[in-house]
Amino acid sequence: MLTVAAPTPKGIYSQGIVGHGPFVHVAGQGPVDPRSGRIIGRTFTEQAHRTFRNVGAILRAAGSSWGQAVKTSVFLADLKDFAEMNRVYRHYVRAPYPARTTVQAGLMGILIEVDCVALAPVRGPGRGSAGSRSRRSPRR
Repeated sequence: MLTVAAPTPKGIYSQGIVGHGPFVHVAGQGPVDPRSGRIIGRTFTEQAHRTFRNVGAILRAAGSSWGQAVKTSVFLADLKDFAEMNRVYRHYVRAPYPARTTVQAGLMGILIEVDCVALAPVRGPGRGSAGSRSRRSPRR
């Protein structure tokens, strides 16, 4: 799956994958502008909003939303930003809140990274989401 509404991956990973059970798995996203590919936001709050919008764009591209999120992982460059992250987070999620893990991480040049697992839309047999790939394990 690929959407231009979120940053293009710079490594060997997908923005998100649909089709492993009833879920969409969104790769870790940071405060990168999808158009320019540049990190945006000088403050934690600016970076956090951009990050959560990037995750939301991938969820929408998969036919899901923040309202369907069941698990998030939040990585902070500094745990002093935890309270502010919670204030920003409330703009994107509603009760019942997704399960969440928040940890301090050695992020390079950014203040926050977020990944997410959300419920994917139910599709009939033989119907994948637009742009998604079916992954099958090799036969042994």
